[in-house]
Amino acid sequence: MKSAPIILVPGFWLGAWAWDEVAAALRAGGHQVTALTLPGLDAPGTDRSAITMAAHVDAIVAAVEAAGRPVVLAVHSGAGAPGYGATDRVPERIAAMVYVDSGPVRGALEPGFTGVESPPPDWSGPDADAPALTVEQLDRFRRLALPQPGAALREAAPLADPARLAVPTTVICTSMPSSEIKDAARRGLPFVGGLSELHDVTYLDLPTHHWPMWSRPDDLAAILASLAVASAAGR
Repeated sequence: MKSAPIILVPGFWLGAWAWDEVAAALRAGGHQVTALTLPGLDAPGTDRSAITMAAHVDAIVAAVEAAGRPVVLAVHSGAGAPGYGATDRVPERIAAMVYVDSGPVRGALEPGFTGVESPPPDWSGPDADAPALTVEQLDRFRRLALPQPGAALREAAPLADPARLAVPTTVICTSMPSSEIKDAARRGLPFVGGLSELHDVTYLDLPTHHWPMWSRPDDLAAILASLAVASAAGR
């Protein structure tokens, strides 16, 4: 089976481990998969004060270039910012861009954020608005999630190459339906600010919550596999 390499980038607070189930399903199907841990999300004691948005873009670009041929680049949540930056840097190396409960971020998500890092939510206590995860999933998140470097919130990824606008893009809508994502794009909300400028966007609804890699890993893997096969075939 001919298939484009697949690169998986986790969202805020997460490392490559967040994609374990999806990556395993894809590899079982014969796909070449790389899951990334972005700079600053590798160890509890990491100094996050010196980690920039550019470092996150660089890490994604390096993985794309290492694949040796055009890839399917799937980014989750806050990784939409450096992910969109990567499409600007190497648009010719991205056969398909996939935003998983995410979008192409224009500008900074929280330009006024001044902290060195943003700690992961704890979701404990009687008034906590915990997500619809299993007890085991919540426990794993609490054990493995790490603070997000502050630059990921306050810095914007540089965008300069209009070739990024032609990269085929799929938005997988999980915590909100595609109709709401499209409305957010029309209103210019930062987390999906780039959608209105892209030339080729497909929306897929996969109803669940913000972490479909845990709640619907096989379904998410099937979508990514289909895109990888289609991309290798030039469709």
